[in-house]
Formats: sequence, structure tokens, C-alpha cells
Amino acid sequence: MLSKRSLIIFFVVIFSGCATYASYNYDQLFGEQNVQQRMHEYNSPESLNYLADIKPLIDKRCVVCHACYDAPCQLKMSSAEGIDRGAHKSPIYQGTRLVAANPTRLFEDAQTTQEWRDIGFTPILNEREQAEIANTDASVMARMLNLKQNNPLEKEAQLRGYDFSIDREQQCPTIEEMADYESQYPSWGMPYGMPELNNSEHDLLMSWLKQGAKMSDIAPLTEDEITKITRWEGFFNGNSLKQQLTSRYLFEHLFLNNLYFSTNPNTLRFFKLVRSATPPGEPISLIATRRPYDNPKVERVYYRITAVRSTTVDKTHMPYLLDQSRFDKWQKWFVNSSYTVTKLPSYSTDIAANPLTTFVDLPVNSRYHYLLDEAQDTIQGFIKGPVCRGQLALNVINDHFWVFFVDPEKADNPGVAKFYREQKNNLTLPAELDSTTVPITSWIQYSRNQARYLEAKNTYLNQVFNNGQHLTPELVWGGDQDNDNAALTIYRHFDSASVIKGLNGPTPKTAWIIDYALLERIHYLLVAGFDVYGNFGHQLMTRMYMDFLRMEGESNFLTLLPKEIRQEEWQSWYQNPPPQLSKYMQRDVQPFDQPTKIQYLTDNPKAELFSLLRKYIGNNNSKRYNVANSKLESISQHTLQKINMIKGNGLQHLPQIITIKIIANSDERSEFFTLLNTSAHKNISSLFNEEKNRDPTLDRFSILYGVVGSYPAAFLEIKESQLINFVSELSRISTEEDYVKLLDNFAIRRSSDKFWAYSDELTEWYKEHYPIEAGLLDYNRFENR
Repeated sequence: MLSKRSLIIFFVVIFSGCATYASYNYDQLFGEQNVQQRMHEYNSPESLNYLADIKPLIDKRCVVCHACYDAPCQLKMSSAEGIDRGAHKSPIYQGTRLVAANPTRLFEDAQTTQEWRDIGFTPILNEREQAEIANTDASVMARMLNLKQNNPLEKEAQLRGYDFSIDREQQCPTIEEMADYESQYPSWGMPYGMPELNNSEHDLLMSWLKQGAKMSDIAPLTEDEITKITRWEGFFNGNSLKQQLTSRYLFEHLFLNNLYFSTNPNTLRFFKLVRSATPPGEPISLIATRRPYDNPKVERVYYRITAVRSTTVDKTHMPYLLDQSRFDKWQKWFVNSSYTVTKLPSYSTDIAANPLTTFVDLPVNSRYHYLLDEAQDTIQGFIKGPVCRGQLALNVINDHFWVFFVDPEKADNPGVAKFYREQKNNLTLPAELDSTTVPITSWIQYSRNQARYLEAKNTYLNQVFNNGQHLTPELVWGGDQDNDNAALTIYRHFDSASVIKGLNGPTPKTAWIIDYALLERIHYLLVAGFDVYGNFGHQLMTRMYMDFLRMEGESNFLTLLPKEIRQEEWQSWYQNPPPQLSKYMQRDVQPFDQPTKIQYLTDNPKAELFSLLRKYIGNNNSKRYNVANSKLESISQHTLQKINMIKGNGLQHLPQIITIKIIANSDERSEFFTLLNTSAHKNISSLFNEEKNRDPTLDRFSILYGVVGSYPAAFLEIKESQLINFVSELSRISTEEDYVKLLDNFAIRRSSDKFWAYSDELTEWYKEHYPIEAGLLDYNRFENR
């Protein structure tokens, strides 16, 4: 005899023609919604299918769009906990919000699925009766997958009926809204705007969903991992005031990093450093605050190490090795160094937001050595941290520039430490303000502070560099014996960016030379002090203040150029500046007017200076991204390098990041390269209408070996024998139609049957060549042309 529920389903199917279930109550059919227990012990019979088959497939097909802060609908599928948490209709990146939002960081702001339900997250898995029909018909994920299979992509080069803009309106339907969604957007199944899963992949996921979507806990710690965690937690939780202050400093710089203990790819595993109310040996009681320096509201903070629970994704992955060498360096700089701490600093925001106040007792030279030791990591925090997304956040930097650092030995004297102590009030940061901020009045105050700081700094430097003393390439840190962090290249990709080691690409328009105070303030402005959930004013104030820091780094670089051309060079970087910047630049500040000691021999001092710095840094200038590292024939490498000479108006029609796969002549193995399109600007200090400040005639390409950038916008596949024709065609692009023709000849478009195979090969190549830093790329910015 049919049950009441079965009869209802029978009549719906008969009279509606399909079981969309839009018109009846899910609770009546499948029972009330309740959070399910889906997590099972690692390698248990219930978890084996998930570990071996399901998770790898979800990573390759779902996580490439659903990870990090900018995951559509806040649906993070990079962990079992994220899948079970589900989705939320409110976007995190909402630049117009007037009041700060409550944070919704996975693993931090709630610890259970029920807690996420209580704050508005809705399930994508069935949370009613656990039966096969309910597990598919009452599951958003299952319905989305079936919708795609029933409405596969049209086989056309440029898809119609999709919005691929990063700020597109997101639907985020609940299960009760799925029928309307299916009716209105039949082609919007998952993966959205990508090829459907093949039959075996689809059947595998559907079978898993039917069986209740059982998932697995992460692997337990090994004995070796326990031993290393115990040792490092012992270091981080020393009882002396000196050790407690050191650990607070280290945590506020490492909280976003993925820590690891071994470089062996076979045992590679990542960990996080967190604040806990409980000491080592007890379960972690996480202290979750908006910022890493916010008041923990406990008598003593303990710093604990916990395993990362999510799949590694490139856009947030910052690996940081904890080994014996690191331990010895930190002991030398922070523990054995001669200084005294008599009282730990307050957590009040006016103190904690300013590292030059909070950590005044820690030797400046020790802090600077720490930051330089992994300078790429220090800088890329503001690229891969929560500030990473959005034109407003990133149009504060040029599309391509080089970064150098002041040699710490040149700055290691009591006068420097004394100067920073005297300037602590002028070096306050917007992070001391609340996450709900009124920007204009704040900008005026901070611009005055910065002007006072620069006036004092120039007075001090005029004494230190009297008559150009030390104003030579030796002012710059050369990387000591073997540190390839000495020179970095930053590429901006409109609303994302990359930081890589070495001096890459054509000679840039600008460069920064960063000293300790500047490097520290960048971190506390854009990483430690930036609240992605803050209001428009907070985020705008952060952007506006970064103007000051960028110009400070650029001014440091200018000091090595001949005195008579500095102002002219500066003005060429800031053509037609906006009124507020023009007023700031024309302020009455004591100038730095000491001559450089470099004897220039050509009529292009900037290019000559870059050459001198490259030579001075020597082998510490990383060559990792050089085309010559590929296994292609030498003539092919030479052909590729010609791309660096292409420039001009035609480049404005191409996206910022293009991944190029070249199939070698010799063994048909693939090599991967990244083509970066860097846009030129008359100035980059205008908050809005960036296009008005563009100068497309100076746009340039950079061709780099390997993977650069987390958001590829196009895939190209080229046989090595086609390279000459490809580069020739690339150099002749002058219109949109020319670029589309190039795509017709070489692209693997998002609608291509080869898309997922290309994606899988790229992922495996990245992991094979760079296992420590490789992570899944993100396809949310993939173009539709």
C-alpha cells in the first residue's frame, strides 16, 4: 500500500507532468528540515568514497569557482564543513554598505552547521528524511547538477544568456525557490557557464548525493606532525614577557599563512596559527575576532597550531616553512637579542592598530630582518588576503612595477629606532578606526599626519645622506648570501594582483624601495587591519591611505636618481592628478635634496639604475619565470621572448591573464606559460573612472614561464610549430575582431568540450612543478569571447 507521502508525490507527477515540487510543502513530503550528521571518521567505511572519488571531483569541478571570500553565494566547497554549511544570499564584497556586516568566516565565526543555519546559511544538501528521492529532489546541489545535464551548454564560441561579470547579481536559491529558478534560468545549472560534467562524473556525484552525501573528517596528525607542533607551540607559548610579545608579533603577521614543516611533497600538509583560550595539550578554544590584534578578552592568549581543513586554492595560499633554520633565526632575532620588555602592550585599538607603538620594545632590526626573510610573503599578504578583490582596493597600484628594500644593516643604528619612536603618532593607520568609518574627515587628518612624518623623515635623511653619502645601489638589500626575496615584481590584473620573485617583464615605469616602517604599515593597513566586512568608508579610507604609502615607496626610489630629474620623473607618473592628490603633492614639506653618489653615464638614468640594481642583487634575482626554463627548443624560446616587445593600443582588447599551453615538438609534452597584459595609466590616484586615466598606447605584455595569477581569463593551446605564426598574429592585434580571430585559432573557450581536460592538465602541471605553492586556480573571471 502506498504511504501518504508517496501518494502525494504520485499525484504531483501525474498532474504536473514533472516533479518540480514547487507547489507543495517539502516538510509534508520529506519531514522537517534538520541538520544531518554527515561527517565520518577518516578512512572509515562511510568516508572512503568521499575521500577517494568525491572530494577530488568536487575540487576539480566545483572549488575552482566556489572558494574564498568571493565564492558565489558564500558557498565554499573546498571543505566538507563548507559544503555542509551551504549558501547565503548576502555577498561579502559589498562596497556600498553603510554599516559593517557581521563576519561569516568559515571555521571562525561559527563552529557547527546549526550555528550557520541560525545566522542565515541555507543547505545545498537535503536536510530532511534521508531517502534517495529526498536526497535528490530536496537538494539544491542535486537539482543544479541535473539542471545542467538536462540543459547542456550550447556549442557556440560566445555563450548567450549568461552574466559573467564579477559583480553580477547572484540568485542563491533555496530548495523552496529551486523550481522558480529552474523555470527562469534553465541554462544556469552547475557548473555555471562551463561545460557539463561527463556522464561518469555526474553519475558519481548523484550516487553520492542519493546515499546521503557522507563526508570525511581530515586525516589525523602523524607522530612526526605531533612532535613538530609540540615543539613550535612550546616556542610560541614561552612564559617570559619577551617571548609573549614576540609571539604576538609573529601571529599578527602569520595568521593568514599556510604553515608547513617539510618540503617533501609526499608528506606535505598545511597548518594555521590561531589564538586560543587554552594552552598546548588541551583542545583548542578558538578566539575569533575581526582583526588579529583585537582584544581577545582572556587573561592570557595561547598560540596554537591546527591543521588546515580546506583544499588549497591559489588565490589565498601563502605557504610558510617552519624548520630548524627558521627556529634558529627567530631565536637569534627575538629571544637571544639584547632588549627588555617590562610590560605587555594593551589591546586597545589606538595601541594595537599601530605596530610601531605596540612592538616598540622589539628591536627594529629584528622586526625588519623577519619581514625581509620572506619579503614576497610579507608583500603578497595584501594581494592574497581579504583585500585581494576589487578595483577599488587594487587600483591604488600600477599594473607592473619592481620592488626593492632598504638594506637592514644600513638602517641598524640607534637613530633609526629613536626616529620611529618619535614618529609613532604620525604613523597611525586607519585601522585604528572602527569598521564603520566616515572617510573624508579621516583622510584629511591622515594626510596631515603623513605630511608631518615625511617632513621629519626628509629632515632626518638629509642628515644621514649628507652630500649623497650611501646613496648608491648598496643602499638596497641584496638578499644576503642566498635569499631570492631581494627583488620582487608586482603585477596588477585590474581587480586582482600577483607578487612574484625576481625582476620580471619589460622595464617598468615605476619602482618602490621599501624601508621597515613602510613595509610594516602596508601589512597593518591592508592585511592585519583590513576588514573585508567593513563599510564603504572603511574600505575607501584604506584605499586612500595606500596612496600615501605607494608614493612614499616611489619617492625612496627617486632618491637614487640624479637630483635634477627627480621632479620631472615624478610628474610623469602623476599626470593630471585629482585635486586632493595635487594639493597633497604641493604641500609645504622639507624636501629631500641630497645628490646621488651614482655616476650616471647615459641619457636614460632610470634604465641605467635598474641595470645597476639588477647587477648588484646578482644571483638573488630569481630567474624562475624566465622563458628559458622551459623545455622548448631555443628558437621557440627566442620567439616567445619577442612577446615582451609587443605594446600599444591593440592590447586593450585582451584580458589581463591568459594561460598558454604549448605542446612541444620533441615529445608532445605540454609546457605552460602566462601572458600578462599590463595596462598603462597617466596616474593611478583617481578613485573612480579609472578608464579616464588610461594610456593604452603604452600597454605592454609580459610572457612568463609557469603559472602567474590566480584568475586566468583565457586558455590558449598552441603547438610549438605554430609559435611563429601565433606571435606574429598576436603582435598584429588592433581591434576586438582581431583578438576574437586569435581565439578562433588557438583558444579553449569555456564552452569547449576540451575545457575540463585542459583545466585538469594545467592543475597537474602546476602541482608537479611547484608542489608547495600550487593551488587550484579560480575561473570566476574567465571571459566569454
